[in-house]
Amino acid sequence: MIIENIYYSKRFKKEFGNLPRIIAELVNKKEQQFKKNPLHPSLRLHGLKGKLKGFWSISITRNCRIIFKRKDNGDILFFSVGKHDIYRSSK
Repeated sequence: MIIENIYYSKRFKKEFGNLPRIIAELVNKKEQQFKKNPLHPSLRLHGLKGKLKGFWSISITRNCRIIFKRKDNGDILFFSVGKHDIYRSSK
């Protein structure tokens, strides 16, 4: 499976702009990996539960994640990016 289109929420754009440069560069690299192979083990792709049911997460570092949602047409919406505690603030 190859990801065709990734869109970015306003929230994601704001959070991305506040990331340290080195983390932002890793986010870009992981996004490219995700586009090529969304099931690559290094992404640690997993579905979320509870109030975030329907969202998915990929790992950037041990402490940094991207939360996203897959649209009905297969496009991806990157919703949030940041430290692991974004799960709590994304509700």
